Amino acid sequence: MKRRIIALIIGFFLAASFCAAQDLSVAAAADLQFAFQDVAARFEKDTGHHVQLIFGSSGNFYTQIQNGAPFDLFFSADVDYPKKLEGAGLTEPGTLYEYATGKLVLWVPQQSPLDLTRGLPVLLDPRVKKIAIANPQHAPYGRAAVAALQHEKLYERITDKLVLGENISQTASFVVSGSADIGMVALSLALAPSMKDKGRYVNVPVDDYPAIVQGAVILKSSKQSALAHQFLSFLKSPAMIELMKTYGFVIPEGNPTTR
Repeated sequence: MKRRIIALIIGFFLAASFCAAQDLSVAAAADLQFAFQDVAARFEKDTGHHVQLIFGSSGNFYTQIQNGAPFDLFFSADVDYPKKLEGAGLTEPGTLYEYATGKLVLWVPQQSPLDLTRGLPVLLDPRVKKIAIANPQHAPYGRAAVAALQHEKLYERITDKLVLGENISQTASFVVSGSADIGMVALSLALAPSMKDKGRYVNVPVDDYPAIVQGAVILKSSKQSALAHQFLSFLKSPAMIELMKTYGFVIPEGNPTTR
């Protein structure tokens, strides 16, 4: 009897270890925060495999991966980071995938008196004391915001009002909390169910900034390569493409495949 109990205990821990091994670790750009919670929930329901989502700035993830961070997949808001990892031999060959293009918007709380129909020039309104953007040093949306401001010849005029978020999600939270009067954030955040009733937005003209082409890779160090491939394929399914579109992402035409 005692041996049977010990065997059951050992079996339990082995099963637990196996289940833990089936978890998928995904490093994802902060603009995916709400969209990927939906994607992961549906993937878990369909497959029974848990997805651990870690959100942050693409540049910080790039550095962490170079230093051996144990992620299985990396979804960047800038395809250049995955390309650099591919060039360094840190990704599974042929898995680089341009999964979406993001959009930049001006976003204010619902009660704000600012007239967003003015577009970017509204940032010159004297009532605007703080403007939130993501840190351009490591956040693609931050670089896009700076490019748009420079294109409209506004950057030098408002640079002293800028408040830098660690990533685009924190940037939006600055506006929600009142730490900033207005923000330049990802459309995917403005459209999220938990955000869309809290504020108003207007699109920043796409000609004002370089396209925010977003890329994904499976990392060579992944211990769950087969499951990572399954998740990437799941994201390319028609249902998930339509889901991503509801969050404002532009998805590659046709039936997307890895390169």
